[in-house]
Amino acid sequence: MQITVCGAAGEVTGSGYLVETQRARVLVDFGMFQGRDASVAKNRDLAKVDPRRLDAIVLTHAHLDHCGRLPLLAAAGFRKPIYCTAATADFALLVLYDSAHIQESDAERDRRHFQPRHRGEHPPEPLYTREDVEHLSGRFRAVAYNELTEVADGISIRLVDAGHLLGSASVEMHIQEEGTTRIIVFSGDLGSANTPYLRDPTPFTSADLVFLESTYGNRNHRPLEATLTEFEQILKDAVRDGERVLIPAFAIGRTQQIVYYIAQFIRERGLAPIPIYLDSPMAIEATHLYARHRDLFDEEAGLLVKNDPLAEHPKTLQFSKTADESKQLNNLRNAAVIIAASGMCEGGRILHHLKHNLWRRSVHVVFVGYQAEGTLGSRLVGGAKQVRVLGEPVNVEAEIHTLGGFSGHAGQSELIDWLAHLAPVKPRVVLTHGETDARQALQHLVQGRFGIDAELPMRNDVISL
Repeated sequence: MQITVCGAAGEVTGSGYLVETQRARVLVDFGMFQGRDASVAKNRDLAKVDPRRLDAIVLTHAHLDHCGRLPLLAAAGFRKPIYCTAATADFALLVLYDSAHIQESDAERDRRHFQPRHRGEHPPEPLYTREDVEHLSGRFRAVAYNELTEVADGISIRLVDAGHLLGSASVEMHIQEEGTTRIIVFSGDLGSANTPYLRDPTPFTSADLVFLESTYGNRNHRPLEATLTEFEQILKDAVRDGERVLIPAFAIGRTQQIVYYIAQFIRERGLAPIPIYLDSPMAIEATHLYARHRDLFDEEAGLLVKNDPLAEHPKTLQFSKTADESKQLNNLRNAAVIIAASGMCEGGRILHHLKHNLWRRSVHVVFVGYQAEGTLGSRLVGGAKQVRVLGEPVNVEAEIHTLGGFSGHAGQSELIDWLAHLAPVKPRVVLTHGETDARQALQHLVQGRFGIDAELPMRNDVISL
């Protein structure tokens, strides 16, 4: 058997693994490439993945860098099942319809300004369409945690909670071939302990081969309490000055986490109620989906839901559903928190708010998640004094904050702790979903701690068993 690494090797986007045996072909994730090295050509390249020969897809969670290229497979004829948790199926369709809408809108805008420079050059086409997503909508098969489920001839999976996003999973894949059973583990994206709403990641204890993410393989996160103290102070300063706080946040997961903490500040720390605007149709729908899947909440989140401090202040949390409602936020004269996608400032309504506010010295821009190289978010975090937003140069005078303690990914020591449960059986370890320095740092630590020489493949490399 062999596993081809389709992406997220030496980078943190484009996750995908093609598992091939003598009897079956199963794809684990197929995410979009994002950031500096992303391109339409790179995202369109299916490489060794033949959609018509796939027997099944297993999806770890619904973030775009793990599910974002699935519609390309549908457009090329994929019609087999997609196995994931019920929550992941709901969130994935939400994310993919939104992505398709953006693809179509961007292509339409580019066509209006298209001027061919070479003979035979054609107007740009969307990467995929909402019709392609529609072909996927009936493909999802809900799998409960901890149930062994056959997904293809000789291949079964067991999903456990990865603690990264509501419904996210790590995959234990059992492969029977030539009278033997091999176990391949895909960590997916692992979350940090004590993340709001989410249960802590569940480790495995047996595997022949482990694919481990390494997003933060070179560092640990700032202690959460220190992060919360800083965030609370930013909010208090905004209330005092009557200013706005802009938070670029992923619509699924991080947005709900931020609202959770603000509610906690109001309930437990005496923060004056401050208007919170969810300026993202997808974030609004995702928040409703969170309510639908409350059975996955951890115990603390369940208690907060029962004693919701925001319910006492009905104007605290408000939804900006339309573009006009979003634009009206420019007229705010009092303190407010505006949460809008995308988390890396590569699209969405946050660009509109940055264009109108980055040049204002009293505005706070708070980054609460990972910023891939080459994104607008990474340039702002890196201290850029001027950036281009929606095609126009904008001076950066606003206060830029990075609150690393809110990360949805496990830090270095948490990755090591998760792997420690598997280390006694000495599996092969392959580090993916990390940039070069992060993977190398984690590789060194895995060798020193467990005596295992972790492998660092690149895109389209093949791991054979």
